[in-house]
Amino acid sequence: MGRTDPTALSLRNVTLVREGRAILDDITWNVATDERWVVLGRNGCGKSTLMKIASLYLHPSSGELEVFGEKLGRTDVRSLRKRIGVASSGMADQLRSDLIAADVVMTAKHAALEPWWHTYDDADRQRARECLDRMEIGQLADRSFATLSSGERQRVLLARTLMPEPGLLLLDEPTAGLDLAGREDLVRSLGVLAAGVDTPATVLVTHHVEEIPEGFTHVLMLREARVLVAGVLADVLNEENLSQCFGMPLGLEHRHGRWWAWGTEP
Repeated sequence: MGRTDPTALSLRNVTLVREGRAILDDITWNVATDERWVVLGRNGCGKSTLMKIASLYLHPSSGELEVFGEKLGRTDVRSLRKRIGVASSGMADQLRSDLIAADVVMTAKHAALEPWWHTYDDADRQRARECLDRMEIGQLADRSFATLSSGERQRVLLARTLMPEPGLLLLDEPTAGLDLAGREDLVRSLGVLAAGVDTPATVLVTHHVEEIPEGFTHVLMLREARVLVAGVLADVLNEENLSQCFGMPLGLEHRHGRWWAWGTEP
C-alpha cells in the first residue's frame, strides 16, 4: 500500500456554512486509492456532513472538491455517485422493508432504492449474491430485509456498497445500534474487507477507537468543524490528540491489533 497517487478524494479549503455557523471549516484532506481512513470526532463536529459532501449529495459553501480527479461543478455528479459506495444508518430507513437482501444490494448498481426503476440481468443478480458472499451472508440473499437482525442488515448495506465496483467506500457509523457481539463481528469483517487487494479507498466514520478495524491505515480527527490532525494512524492516534479531539483526558492503548480508550479524570 505504498502508492499515494492517484487520489480518490480531495478536499481543499472546504467550508460549509448554515445560518451563519460553520458546520465544516476550511477542511483540506486527501484520500489515496490504496488508503483506509478512520474519521473520529465528537457528536456535532461535522463527520456526517463531511461524508455527505464526499458522496456528492451536499455542496460546500466554498472550497474545492475532487473525486477521482473530477472537480465538483465541472462534472456530472450523477455518474460519479455510481462510483461511490455509501453505507449509513439513514440508508436502511429509505429501503422498502419487504425487499429481499439480494435486491437491496443489486439496486446499488444504479444508485436506486427500488428494483423496478431499472432493468437488471442475470449477471447483475449474480454480482449481488457475490457481494453478499463477500460479507459472509450469502445464505440470506432471499430473505426480506425486514426479517434480518441489525447486524445482518448492516452487512447487507456493506455488500450494497460493493455492488457497483466502486472506487471509494464511505461507511458512516456502520456499527451504530449493534450489541457487543454484533459490533465485534462487523469490525472483524471490516478488517477482512480492508485487507482485500481489490478493496477501494475506504473511509469509516466512528465515535469510538474500539471500532477501528485492523488494516486501517490513516485517521482524520475533527474538532469543532475543523481538522485537528490527519495522518498515518500509528503516528497521530495518541493520547494527546485523542484527548483534544474529545475534549477530556483520555488514556489510549493498542493491543491485539485494536485500539482501546478510557477516561482518566479522577
